[in-house]
Amino acid sequence: MRIGYYAHHHGSGHCRQADKLAALLPLELRERMTVFTSLSTDGYRFSRITDEQIVRLNAEDQLPEDVLPGRAGKYWQPSSLHYSPVGNKNIQKRSWQLIDEIRKRQIDLMIIDVSVEVATLCRVASVPYLYVRLAGERDDEPHLNAFAGALGLIAPYPKVLEAVSTPDWVRQKTLYLDFMPNKTGELLTFSAFIYQLMSLTTDSTIHERLNSQLDAVNKIDKNKIVTVIKGYGGHDAIDAKLQELRYTLPNALIISLGPIHDEVRDYVDIIAHVDEVTPFIAYSDLLLMACGLNGIAQAYNYATPLVVLPDERPHREQEVMAEALIEQGRALSWAQFIAHMTDESHSNEFLTVSSNKSGLHGHQSYQAAQNFMDSMVAYESVKSWFQDWLLPTLAINVEI
Repeated sequence: MRIGYYAHHHGSGHCRQADKLAALLPLELRERMTVFTSLSTDGYRFSRITDEQIVRLNAEDQLPEDVLPGRAGKYWQPSSLHYSPVGNKNIQKRSWQLIDEIRKRQIDLMIIDVSVEVATLCRVASVPYLYVRLAGERDDEPHLNAFAGALGLIAPYPKVLEAVSTPDWVRQKTLYLDFMPNKTGELLTFSAFIYQLMSLTTDSTIHERLNSQLDAVNKIDKNKIVTVIKGYGGHDAIDAKLQELRYTLPNALIISLGPIHDEVRDYVDIIAHVDEVTPFIAYSDLLLMACGLNGIAQAYNYATPLVVLPDERPHREQEVMAEALIEQGRALSWAQFIAHMTDESHSNEFLTVSSNKSGLHGHQSYQAAQNFMDSMVAYESVKSWFQDWLLPTLAINVEI
């Protein structure tokens, strides 16, 4: 089958998910996959998808000359759509572009990550599609309509992290692919990681503290490594906690990855922008991070204690993920962390959970995602794939 993948332009995560799935296809079939996105080349650089496989769509931002704005009000806005400006030349062009390229490239099946409007366009044009379900409470009418119009739904996270409020029929129609962390090369040794940290600062005092990490006999609590991971979609909430983090852990070595506000730089020891965060996840004694899908996917299967501080997003996307992680006992909220650290009987215990650097379990099977992509290879017809693979895999029929 020829697969089309629509990747939303907010953040780089949607394009990254397309890249991850493409990596699971044989090379000769990977070349038949097309990504549709309005994200710029600078926004994300694909590693598995070539430029010839990318259709750069017009933006969908509102224009001054629009006849009606994107959210025009109850009696001017279809209840089945989230955003639909009227008279917007760019959206007209991108709609024609989408349908025309689907026809030209003979796309058999679209994967939509994510857009209710693109899903509606595909359904009206009789193009089969799967819809990617993100975490959160997506029980509004537009989402439910998009879910109903799909042949099936894809959740790029484990079923155990599903929102409690998700309707049964949506769960039944969902193929859970589990987390798909970015595939990386061999993990750095702990010593190599410490030397990497040294290369990120010229502070001789910090170098001395890092050198002490290499001597297991002399390693003491004051040299615990705390890594704060922030994305580029927003970091205000985490930066606002850095002062309290420093006061709570005065002797820790605090590393900030990603953007940071100037006024809080003094509360951390090392500030860096890195391409590979896995060593920081594997070898830190504590992680503080938001609950974006890709970040949690990378950290989920490591033993490192995790404190989550979700960003405010539509549909409580990160809040629901955080609640599920906390319920599982995989993470602490900020309030739980502070309460734990101010309790003298537990403060040291929490920071020593991952002190055994050899006790990592970051390896993960990609079997659910691999089975899904293998099915795309095994079937040439969408109809036979739908009837003979997807419906039996989900254990449902079209009358659910």
